Amino acid sequence: MTSRSAAALTPLEYFVEGMDCPTCVRKIEGAVERTPGASAARTNLTTQTLVLTLDEAQTFRTTLERTLRDLGHTPKPLTDDSGERQAHETNAWHATRQGRLVLTTGGLLLLAYAFSLIEPQLSLWGYAAATLLGTWPLARKAVAGARAGDPFSINTLVSLAAIGALLIGQAAEAAVVVFFFAIGELLEGVAVGRARSGIKALARLTPKTARVLKKGKVFDLPVDALKIGTLIQVQPGDRVPADGLITEGTSHLDDSPVTGESVPVSKTIGDTVYAGSINTDGVLTIRVERETQDNTIARIIHLVEQAEASRAPISRFIDRFSRIYTPIVVLIAALTAILPPLFFAGDWMTWVYKGITLLLIGCPCALVLSVPASITSGLSAGTRLGLLIKGGAALEAIGGAKTVAFDKTGTLTAGRPRVTDLVALRGTEQDILKLAAAVEGGSHHPLARAIVEHAAHLDVPTVTDARAIAGQAVTATIGDATYAVGSPRYTQSTVGLNLAVENQIADLERQGKTVVVLSNATQPLGLLAIRDEPRVDARAAIARLKALGVKPVMLTGDNARTGQAIASDLGLDVQAELLPEDKLRLVSELQRDGKVVMVGDGINDAPALAAADIGVAMGGGTDVALETADAALLHHRVSGVADMVSLSRATMRNIKQNVAFAIGLKAIFLVTTLLGITGLWPAILSDTGATVLVTANALRLLAFRSPAQEA
Repeated sequence: MTSRSAAALTPLEYFVEGMDCPTCVRKIEGAVERTPGASAARTNLTTQTLVLTLDEAQTFRTTLERTLRDLGHTPKPLTDDSGERQAHETNAWHATRQGRLVLTTGGLLLLAYAFSLIEPQLSLWGYAAATLLGTWPLARKAVAGARAGDPFSINTLVSLAAIGALLIGQAAEAAVVVFFFAIGELLEGVAVGRARSGIKALARLTPKTARVLKKGKVFDLPVDALKIGTLIQVQPGDRVPADGLITEGTSHLDDSPVTGESVPVSKTIGDTVYAGSINTDGVLTIRVERETQDNTIARIIHLVEQAEASRAPISRFIDRFSRIYTPIVVLIAALTAILPPLFFAGDWMTWVYKGITLLLIGCPCALVLSVPASITSGLSAGTRLGLLIKGGAALEAIGGAKTVAFDKTGTLTAGRPRVTDLVALRGTEQDILKLAAAVEGGSHHPLARAIVEHAAHLDVPTVTDARAIAGQAVTATIGDATYAVGSPRYTQSTVGLNLAVENQIADLERQGKTVVVLSNATQPLGLLAIRDEPRVDARAAIARLKALGVKPVMLTGDNARTGQAIASDLGLDVQAELLPEDKLRLVSELQRDGKVVMVGDGINDAPALAAADIGVAMGGGTDVALETADAALLHHRVSGVADMVSLSRATMRNIKQNVAFAIGLKAIFLVTTLLGITGLWPAILSDTGATVLVTANALRLLAFRSPAQEA
């Protein structure tokens, strides 16, 4: 039995038509959870996808698909029989099932109103037809939901209210109720569609073809066929078709579609370019460094999709609240309709009418939409600004940070250090440079790149057995000898440093330079001093964080003198000469005072990024840092951290406003209904009106701008 079940496990991926609102997602998730054999289910509202594993020995996939169709959603496989990915485009609102329902019921309402001007009796049939037509799909969903274990859905509330109103002779109001509810659901779909359009726009940034250079000739090739190492040519005005390195030419590139950087950046030989960037004024030859499915655009899309699937804690709370809230609403409505006539001689028609109205007032549509609408808009606004935040939980947490801890090299500094001094302790300066460049040749650390670039004109020897000692040194074998390029502290602990050399190192470090020591197995051979200037926006970014009430601190593996020189210039505290485990320990200590954001770019930052409440990777950092982090700054600006804090706080304010709108309108209509001032159609209008307000307020976040951009 075990082997049979294991053999029957089937991974399934569906595009789900009509999954346009948080209620739809919850309904689908609930049905899948209650399906025997279904596991590892994940839904994504923005991409309209459902991914799960199904044990077909317990439930056939056709049974699952029928359940989803009964709920009002048509599942379509994301891959065909050959494994090829299928494209499923969403229709314009008027071509969707919900759009057609709105147009049809609206037409019947207008027709019934026209009949009322001629023959009132005929209008009743028109209103009844509009009610039944609009209620039928809701009732089907309500029954399917009840079978799937969710008897108190929004569809149940509206169906009961509409049918009840029809039975007590309020056909016109019943038709208006169904029509307004259909409009509310349609508006939710339109709001989600706005968020989806952002991902589709990203996907359209990469051109379909590339100009490939081969044996002196240029020919077009589909971008999907590009391989790592292929040389491509990009003309002025063209979009870059792949991530790569410039091998020939100089030009300004508009990276704004990818990173949010508003000003074109000058790039030349050796610089990185991104797929989707626009080449403005020069012909470039580029060597492809990433295949299409792994380029910057593809990675951003993947991470954004992951982010949309990750819910904020407040969103999960609203979901749990609505599951308890809806049955209570049904109970209160039933008691309102029954108790006054039974025990207080109330009029049955009056109190049944009020009970039905309370059902509509209790619909939690706007409340359920209030959080995800804001979160989705906030994430989309961040992506447009080059702030890639991986989910609602991260977006919610960033705004509550008490401390932001920065790495130095490549984070607060530009990551483009230059060798400023060479001091030969043994041999010549040229010998020292050649050996150091050979040892550092395989490292991607900014200091290593500076040494390698400085030795570009030299014939560098070949090395073997190269390895990195995180945060301390790089070692390699040249010929029969082993060499190391490491921090003064590492060299002191291995071969020792005399007082004269220590004084030379101290003098260089007081100038804000980082010193590394080349040594062999027995002694130090030379010093290399490297300076990396702070990023141009670093000082202003630190000041903004302080103004937001967030404490900035630098955590660096660099020596104390260099770290202090940079930190004093920027205006923040510093902890220096840290190994990766030291950064990890300090992050834990800082967390005693509140949430900590860690910002870094290297492999040695990965443990601290993972340990912090929120890890933020610089966009030019290593893949390890980007994958470990909860967010990334695609535009390489330190000010992006302050932008994230501001965006998070704006999003949380927006959520609070939305919840206030949703609950406030319902409270007003609850009182007016019980006092007999308002009836059925104003009750459903309160929910639809709240949905409109919540949606419009959430979409305001799409216009969020960085204070630095507005200045």
